[in-house]
Order: sequence, then structure tokens, then C-alpha cells
Amino acid sequence: MKKLFALLLAAVMVLSLCSFASAEDYTIRIYSNSNSTERVNWLINAAKEAGFSISIDDNSVISGDTAAVQAANENKDGDILFGLNETRWGQVIGGTYENLKIADWTPTWADEVGDFKYDGKAYGLVIQNVLMLYRNDEFGTNGNELHFDHWADIVNSGYTWYRQGKVGGTTNANINSAMLYAFTDPASPAGGISVEGWKTLWQYCQNGVFTGDSYGFDPLNRGDVQIGTFYSSSLFGKIDSAADNSQHPLKGVLEPENWALVDIADGTYYIAEYLGVIDRADRTAEQTEIVKAFAEWFGSAEVQAAWADEFDSYPCNAAAAAAIYDETPAIYTIKNFALNKVEGTDLTYAEYVGAHTKEWTNIMTNLGFYWADNSAAPAEPAWDTLDWAVLTQAAQ
Repeated sequence: MKKLFALLLAAVMVLSLCSFASAEDYTIRIYSNSNSTERVNWLINAAKEAGFSISIDDNSVISGDTAAVQAANENKDGDILFGLNETRWGQVIGGTYENLKIADWTPTWADEVGDFKYDGKAYGLVIQNVLMLYRNDEFGTNGNELHFDHWADIVNSGYTWYRQGKVGGTTNANINSAMLYAFTDPASPAGGISVEGWKTLWQYCQNGVFTGDSYGFDPLNRGDVQIGTFYSSSLFGKIDSAADNSQHPLKGVLEPENWALVDIADGTYYIAEYLGVIDRADRTAEQTEIVKAFAEWFGSAEVQAAWADEFDSYPCNAAAAAAIYDETPAIYTIKNFALNKVEGTDLTYAEYVGAHTKEWTNIMTNLGFYWADNSAAPAEPAWDTLDWAVLTQAAQ
């Protein structure tokens, strides 16, 4: 299948080169949080073969969706924005960022991405979610199946789990959103989350294991913990190479042998990464057409299939997904609570997260959540005496 896609992508690139050869005269400036070194190098090379000159920073320069959006807003030199998620895209399109506007644009493949679109503005590339995995071998539950009602039930599971070591980061934020889902309370002064929710998140941090790994896959793979959290994109690739980094690796990719997904009644928190054209007043009409041509090319079924094949992601584009997968992998059939309406509001949970994300970040930062050194852990807050009006604001 990989060879087929290599040939298919090569054909698409040749066609693109014929159509947009003049695009090499303009360097397209891209901002993204989907910018690991591997992704950046792949995109630069693929775009060059297709006749486009692009500039994009990897995550050693820009790390996370907040940094990507802030850089685009401050530098005012962007042509393309991709990645992020519904929460952040809602803010961008809604005008939260003074210097960051999205141009009107409708690609030919707009109907292939289903509901993953902001009509006339931005269109879905990759579907992503956060997963809770556990080992069911002697390094885990010894054959016992795990069933939770909510993500936060992990704190009373009786098993060891891995937790992140910092507040920031896109995946970390999505894990927090999953953990807090059961505690939404629009009337709560604590950022729209009940105090019980913050207590539970503190227990998740206080009693979890942190060993310096970026996410929960590696410690789970080593057998250091029984439960770990990870993101869906790249999971299969990590399992493929699991034996390279462990004497007791996870086994089985599409058919797990010694691991499973925790069955959580709520489901999980999905995001989709989108692609949009930034509106720039200092760009000529000809240059704007080059930028839109790149966006048309990058989001197409053929290129997204190649991207998904390379990086183990799941495309929003239905034609790309059908080309890659014979059937939808189990990790993408989990219920999605991001689009559930929050009781007492007219907001989906993804929109609710967007409305409160600054408050949540401020609360976690002000109270000292996610310390890296357990020996220097802060004392648990006196929850009944906290001034949430202060805690929801950035520290002075």
C-alpha cells in the first residue's frame, strides 16, 4: 500500500508542478502546531516537488497551538494556518486575534470532509483524539478489563497511571479537557468547572507517575505504569516500533495482544485539525492565488492519504480515509463528547472549552498543577477558601 501511495503522490506532484510552476517565485509562509521535524521536512520536500516554495518552523521554534497562533498574530506575515483544533479555530474565525484573519476560500474537495469545516473559511485535515490505554498482561491488570464512566474515574481505579509534567501543550490540554468533562458547571466561579472537578484533577496529578516522558505511551510500553494516555495519531507507529525501546513492549497494532483501550462510557475528546488561508493585505492577487493553490493541493484526498500513510493519522477527507483504511480503526470509533451540548448552555463541549481555556490555564498555573519533581510537590490547596476570581486571572 505504501508503494502505491508513493506512486500516486508522485503523479499528483507532477500535475501540480505543471499547473503551478510559477509558485516557486513566491515563498508561502505557514504557521502550524502540527510541526514535528519529520512533518516539516516531509511537507517542505513534497511541496517543492509540487512546485511550491514554503517556509514553516518546526516545534523547536514554535511548540503548541497557542505559540503557533500567537506567532501568526504577532508577525503578520502568514499565508497558511493549519493544525490547531475546533476550540482554537473558533477563536481565530471569531476574531479573537487582532491581526489574524482567515480569507474566504472554498476548495474543490470541501464536500469530502463532512462536518469538519467552517464553510467558506477552514476545512478539516486530520481527526485526532486522546486515548486512555492500559496493559492487560502481568505488567498491567492481569487480564482484568477496565470500564470507567468518566475519564476522571482513573483516580479511583486502583492502578498506577502516567500523568503529564506541565500545564501547556496541545495534547496535555486535550487530556485536561477529557478529565474535566464530567464536572462542567456553568454557574461555577471556578472557570465553569465544579470545585470537585479541580480536586479530582489535583488527585490525578498528585497520585500519578511522572518520569520525564512527553506522554504516557513510553512509560506504559516499558511497564512502568499500568495505564497511560496518548494521542491517536502516531499510536500505531509507536506500537510498530515498541520493541526498540522496551524489554516488555506493547504488542499488536490493529489487533492488540497485551493492551487495550479503557472502555469509558462518556467516550473521549476529539479534535480536528483544519486548514485555512490567512488574509494578508500586502499580498498581490497573483500571490494569493498561489497560496490558495497550495491549500487546494495540501488538503486534497491524494496528498492527505499520503500524509496519513506517512504519519499514521486519520484524514477528515473521506476519500483519503477510504484509500488508506479497509475499515475504521477502533481508536476512531469511540464516542465523541467534544460535540455534546453542555447542559445549561447552548455550547458544545469544544466551544465550552474554548470559552474557558484561559481560565483553566490560569487556575492550573496559579495553583501549581503538574509539577515535574514529586519530591517538591506543592501542598494541596485549601479548596474551601480559594478566591476563584483571582485564580482565573493571569498571575501578576
